[in-house]
This record gives sequence, structure tokens and C-alpha cells, in this order.
Amino acid sequence: MSIYDFDLNRLDGSPVALSQWRGNPTLIVNVASKCGLTPQYTQLEELHERFAPRGFSVLGFPCNQFGGQEPGSAEEIAQFCSTTYGVTFPMFEKVEVNGPGRHPLYARLTQAPDGDGEAGDITWNFEKFLVDASGEVVARFRPGTTPDDPAVVAAVEQQLNG
Repeated sequence: MSIYDFDLNRLDGSPVALSQWRGNPTLIVNVASKCGLTPQYTQLEELHERFAPRGFSVLGFPCNQFGGQEPGSAEEIAQFCSTTYGVTFPMFEKVEVNGPGRHPLYARLTQAPDGDGEAGDITWNFEKFLVDASGEVVARFRPGTTPDDPAVVAAVEQQLNG
């Protein structure tokens, strides 16, 4: 099953099928507004803007499972992301990424290993999954790896260059 087989809701509550991104690589990230890593929104937006003309998109999934760092309502999250970081990439409703309430999308994503061969639970906010055009995870970057890290940029470029 590809990640593009999942249906979710946008931050505004409207339904969306991830299949609309089929055929293009995406970077799926669990995000939070009150985290020490929140400034990564800037780099995520820059990555999105840089590669969107070539079909790439960042997809943001707010999550409140790490230190309660995403406590806001959908409206508050949308306002914060837009006003503070100028986020234009798609944002989705809050999801759980670990535990018994883990969203099926994240059950699929967390099967993918990182660069050290470690799969399993999300370790913190801003964990990143690069998904290829067919919906398979091709790279996993832990939270401390910033979106402008050369390894992330190179992996995105590799997917765009086929």
C-alpha cells in the first residue's frame, strides 16, 4: 500500500486524498508550533518553494504528542504557520504519530528505516519522510536534520531527477 492511498483532512477540515500527489515526490513532516525545532518551518517553506515548480511538495502534519507542543486549534495552527512562517505548503489536521492512536499513514511511514537502519516510532517533532512519486518512502530524516541539510536537498533533487 502506497502512502498515496490514504485520505485525510486538511487543517480546515476539508477532505483530501493523498493520491493528488501521486507522481510527485513529497516530504512528510510531523510539525509543532511550540517546539525548539519550530524554526524549521522556515526551511521547510524554502524547500517547498524551491522545488514546487518541479512537482515537489512538503506536507505538514501537526502533532501534539511530544511535550504538548502543538496545543492549538486548527485555526490557531493555520494562523501561526501563515503569519509567523509564511507557510504555503499543505497542512493537515492533527494526527497521532505514535502509540495505539497512531494514524494509519504514520503506521506505514514508521516502517521505513532512517540512515542508520532504525525504523519504528517517531522520536520528536519535525521527523521527515521523503516519499517518491509512487508513494514509497525513500529516505527518513530524524528531527535534528534540518530541511536545508545537504543530504535532504540532495535526496529531493535525486527524486526530481528520476
